Amino acid sequence: MFEYIKGELKEKNPSFTIIENNNIGYFVNISLNTFSKIETLNESKIYIHQIIREDSNSLFGFFDKGEREIFRLLISVSGIGANTARIMLSSLSPEEIKNAIQTENVNLIKSIKGIGIKTAQRVIIDLKDKISKTEVEAGEIFTISNPYKDEALSALVMLGFAKKPAEKIIDKIITDNPGINIEAIVKLALKAL
Repeated sequence: MFEYIKGELKEKNPSFTIIENNNIGYFVNISLNTFSKIETLNESKIYIHQIIREDSNSLFGFFDKGEREIFRLLISVSGIGANTARIMLSSLSPEEIKNAIQTENVNLIKSIKGIGIKTAQRVIIDLKDKISKTEVEAGEIFTISNPYKDEALSALVMLGFAKKPAEKIIDKIITDNPGINIEAIVKLALKAL
């Protein structure tokens, strides 16, 4: 199974991308959430979930591990296939889906095209404990996404700061200042550390 594919984005579409790596173009199904993050990029790392069936071999791609983890949890629910999970992630952000499950917001989940009340209830019943457990065990799965987060963290680590405290401060800075650029993240982090 693939973990991720890193390469040039040859084609970007709201429902798929073609990512080239070593002269091979991979057709990867994506959500609108991932599309919005790769739309302006020429190259990217796409986290992969591969589904092999008797008649198909499909790749589903995600900009970050948190979205992929939500996708994997959704497809574990009876009645939700890969395309339905992708529609859910196109309609709501991973964070909104996670919050809807934790707060048992059936109406929000039901508002997604193709999801009825019984399916929405099943998602909540099946995933409520798993979401809380996964979040505690993995810790980093549902972190705030910012295109500069990794670069800022790398810069701070190279300057000699410990990774975990630096990451916590960067997450707080990004949460408090959405859309902040890398230079500002590093400056604020240096003041805080």
